[in-house]
Formats: sequence, structure tokens, C-alpha cells
Amino acid sequence: MPNAGPYVAGCLFCEIAAGERPAHVVFSDEVVAAFLDARPVFKGHVLVVPHGHAETLTDLPVEVVGPYFERVQAVARAVEEGMEAAGTFVAMNNRVSQSVPHLHTHVVPRNRKDGLRGFFWPRMKYADDVEAAETADRIRAALKKSTS
Repeated sequence: MPNAGPYVAGCLFCEIAAGERPAHVVFSDEVVAAFLDARPVFKGHVLVVPHGHAETLTDLPVEVVGPYFERVQAVARAVEEGMEAAGTFVAMNNRVSQSVPHLHTHVVPRNRKDGLRGFFWPRMKYADDVEAAETADRIRAALKKSTS
């Protein structure tokens, strides 16, 4: 399976995907790395990024698009199950509002009346690294269960 593109030194998401920067990784294979957003909309908010650098969806090689979104689909299922959420919000920005210029898909757990309205994304923080690690464990366990 080809990567999205070459590793780019100094790119936060390339470095996380390569294991060079710490993150609460919930899944990683030859296609993607998926990890908790450091500033989640809701706890359990996961970012899915391709291995190798692609700035936007249009930069992702066509042969990687399908496998990439298969992983996004699996992560969305796991976030719902692991976080006991009613659903998920799955979104991607291309350049505009893209805080890191590396393709990433947000998978955000959702529940009715959770306060998320339109595209206003209030951010929260995990109480500490332990809570973030426990949240990642829940999603990781649900991913293992759904891919076994």
C-alpha cells in the first residue's frame, strides 16, 4: 500500500504518525495513524491522518483514498462504541481552517443536546494525561473488537 506522500520533517502530524512526537494513538497501520485531538470538541475526538504527507484531500493519491476512508469508517464506529455516543460528526477541512497543513479527518463523538451547533466548535481539555490515556484505551479496545 503506497503512502500518501513523503515524510515531512517539522510537520506535527508526520512526526506523530512516525512515532516521533507523543500522542494518544488509538490506531496505526501502514495507511493511517489515528490519535486523540489534543484540544477536543468532546472527549474522544480523534484525528485520522495518512502516513506520509498530503496537505489536502486532493493531494491524497487516488489509490490511498479508499483505504484511508475505510480506516476513518472503522474509527467512527469505534468512537461511537468506545465513548457510548449516539453518533459521530466526521469532518475535514482543506486549507481554510486547517490548523495543521496535513490532511486530517475529525471524528467527534456526538449525543443529542451536546451543545454543538453548526460549525462553532467549543474546545475542552482532558483533566490530565491519565484521563486522555483512558479515553484512548476505550476507543482502541472498540477498534480491536470491530476489526477482529
